[in-house]
Amino acid sequence: MTTGSARTRRAAGALIALLAAVLAVLGTAGTASAHGALDSTDPVQGSVVARQPSAVTLTFGEGVTLPAEALRVFDPAGGRVDTGTPDHVGGKAETARVALRGGLADGTYTVAWRVVSADSHPIGGAFTFSVGAPSASTVSAESLRGSTDTNGLIGFLYGTARLIAYAAFALLAGAVAFVLLCWPAGAAARSVQRLLVAGWVALLGSTVVLMMLRGAYEQGGGIAPPADPATAPAHVDLDERIYLVLAARLLLLVVSGVFLVLLVGQSGQPGPEETEQTDPEQPERSQARSRTRLRLAGLALAVGLSATWAVTNHSSEGAQVWLAVPVTALHLLAMAAWLGGLATLLSGLRDDLPATAVERFSQLAFVSVTVLVLTGLYRSWREVGTWDALFSTGYGQLLLVKVGLVALMVAAAWVSRSRLARLRATAGTPARVAVPAGAPAPDPVEPPEDPPARAALRRSVLAEAAVAVAVLVVTTLLTATSPGRNANAATAAAPGPAATDASRAPARTTTVRIPYDTGGTTPNAQGAATVDLVPAKAGGYAVRVSLRDAAGKPAEVPEARLAFSLPARDLGPLQVALRPDGAGRWTGTVPLALAGEWKALLTVRSSDIDMATSTRSFPLGQS
Repeated sequence: MTTGSARTRRAAGALIALLAAVLAVLGTAGTASAHGALDSTDPVQGSVVARQPSAVTLTFGEGVTLPAEALRVFDPAGGRVDTGTPDHVGGKAETARVALRGGLADGTYTVAWRVVSADSHPIGGAFTFSVGAPSASTVSAESLRGSTDTNGLIGFLYGTARLIAYAAFALLAGAVAFVLLCWPAGAAARSVQRLLVAGWVALLGSTVVLMMLRGAYEQGGGIAPPADPATAPAHVDLDERIYLVLAARLLLLVVSGVFLVLLVGQSGQPGPEETEQTDPEQPERSQARSRTRLRLAGLALAVGLSATWAVTNHSSEGAQVWLAVPVTALHLLAMAAWLGGLATLLSGLRDDLPATAVERFSQLAFVSVTVLVLTGLYRSWREVGTWDALFSTGYGQLLLVKVGLVALMVAAAWVSRSRLARLRATAGTPARVAVPAGAPAPDPVEPPEDPPARAALRRSVLAEAAVAVAVLVVTTLLTATSPGRNANAATAAAPGPAATDASRAPARTTTVRIPYDTGGTTPNAQGAATVDLVPAKAGGYAVRVSLRDAAGKPAEVPEARLAFSLPARDLGPLQVALRPDGAGRWTGTVPLALAGEWKALLTVRSSDIDMATSTRSFPLGQS
């Protein structure tokens, strides 16, 4: 066994052991807190309120940006009843509120919403609530489309530009890495220069297109402005952070253009043998220093460009942002070194690319794949959270497709490595020439490379590159898909059967007593609420609320609201749709599926002006 083979086996063994450890962590990971998902609404979705609210308020799991008409409210006939500009409640970025005009009639009202989550992606939806009693509604899907959907053409163009940006970054950064680390003389090759220019121009152009389309993408509008300027919204709150990041990317690309000129220019410098110097080693040392400076500058630019994705992606929100952002940037750099290097290798194989350059890239690709696997496992654990989400959510399923494609690339790379060994064997063994006895031995003759070996290597690299294109497409789709943890969190917060969890509460009734005092003078202004949480057969809990005044008699109040939150898991508040059930009594259901120290929030209104919210913490499902 050769020394190189032994090193490869040891590295592979260490990688397998590390993967096993990370997989063990992934297997025990819990669901992360909710991000980019709607946590609660006021009025509660699907609820019936006795009197019309003055405003509609939405609370999300993370800070959101409110584009034009982030909240629209329609009456049963389809007319708009919201008024004013949507804003944040008390400056809290995770809330969105819009006022309603007064004098609303009884019936069912539809709320359409569209916001931009902290990881830069528009999210939207719709729900209903009723005033007085439910009614039929004539609100059409077309009326809601501006909030719940992205314009088809805008979505296609924006997604295409994002895909081109990813591919261009991989091509540009990977080609530069190939030249600096594997084939310094390649900077003088026309084919490599064309790749560098193509990557730079494509990244520049796609960034400009993204800036132009961002406003329409956030607002859900079309390319053309409104036919009637008077109908255009006066308030347009766009996510300024995205524009700042795209502007920073453009600035980095300008500097990168200068860097590419220097990179190509240094390839034409004369070598030591062509320069008359008293010290023949001086030009060689000077070129070595110049090449080192170029490598450091190229690394700095690549890190800066990768950061423009990392700080606006899923890694920019949630747990361990301080670690997730650099890990994501490292993941992108490893992807670029591998995929962009493949394109450069494929181009170089058509020229006079030496076998030593292919061998260096093989080592670079091995390091890149190792980094991709390790950073990918961490990002999967963080973004998916559970094994169930890996198979049951769109994000998890796309991630599985990406894993499969990367596995295909690794298999193709293994074939390329074996063909590289054949190429080196045919190119690196000197040919012996028979000479008559006593004649001086001639210099060994280097045989020409085996054309079939080079052609076979080119075919396997081409197969890797083809799969790489599919990997880039799936990666782009992943960036536009809500992480699996979001889907799980939204499911946990939605009414319905409780999620299965190892810490699920045991089947016993929990009673919570919550005193209240609205500050009024009526007999029902002071008292206490008894909240019973009874495990339901379908999952979750049936809720029974009983209000009694200071004298112990049933307290009839105009309004009572109840919600629950789990601060330790950053979950809630989960609103309970309470239904009257006699004097001073209400019933409802709530999906409390996790054990922990919960907090109950009771809001009681004893008159038109007297209202107060009381809280009480209580353990649920803990031994």
